[in-house]
Amino acid sequence: MLRSMYAGISGLRGFQTKLDVIGNNIANVNTVGFKKSRVMFQDILSQNIGGATAPSEDGGKGGANPLQVGLGSQMASIDMVFSSGSPMTTNLPTDLSIEGEGFFMVTPDEGTTVYYTRAGNFTRDADGFMVNPQGLKLMDSDGGVIQISRDDGVMSYSIGKDGGITTVDDQGQLATDVFVGVMMFNNPGGLKKIGNSLYENTMNSGAQDGDPVTPITPAEAGVNIIAGQLEMSNVDLSEEFTEMIVAQRGFQANSRIITTSDSVLEELVNLKR
Repeated sequence: MLRSMYAGISGLRGFQTKLDVIGNNIANVNTVGFKKSRVMFQDILSQNIGGATAPSEDGGKGGANPLQVGLGSQMASIDMVFSSGSPMTTNLPTDLSIEGEGFFMVTPDEGTTVYYTRAGNFTRDADGFMVNPQGLKLMDSDGGVIQISRDDGVMSYSIGKDGGITTVDDQGQLATDVFVGVMMFNNPGGLKKIGNSLYENTMNSGAQDGDPVTPITPAEAGVNIIAGQLEMSNVDLSEEFTEMIVAQRGFQANSRIITTSDSVLEELVNLKR
């Protein structure tokens, strides 16, 4: 069979994956804290038809380059792009965004299991815990969970840029004892998406100080916490639609390679009639 037919099939597979990724990006254009992905391709090992030769030492014939035929393309990686999304002002005190790198830390079990997120759409539950839409509790810089409850005498509160939660009690006294915890990674692209705008630590993410479950303060991380604001998706629709056109044309071109190869095979079969 012709090599071009199998090369075309590899191209179809690659561009189908690219369209899948683009479709997911567009579907999450309004998802809080969503980070888009991109597909990168690489060529498959080429078949050698002829090897390279060196120039002759007596000044006669020159050298010859190797003769190779490519065998198609394959997917090299699907990278997450962690550029900042557009800020959206909500004026809700429990809506938080991180100005800079880093992730909020949330837990379903008081810190034994930890997930990471850029989505700062938190609320307070009936017990005063700050939770995300799935009920996971926001962690503070000491590894505990954040609770702002009237049962503790708290009448009002505010969250500063340093992540400090300033509370006012029923006696009018101010206190800033708790800071929002964050986590930094050497390689955010090494995190694993698990859905619900959450990420999971992996061996290649490179957590701060090698400890993925102990948060630090925003000041230690060199970032600011902005209250009353959410970070929206970093998906650019104009870019995604352009990439969709490129992927569609690439898919069509590889389909044409297969149909052309089929026509050539048909001619070969019809040589003997």
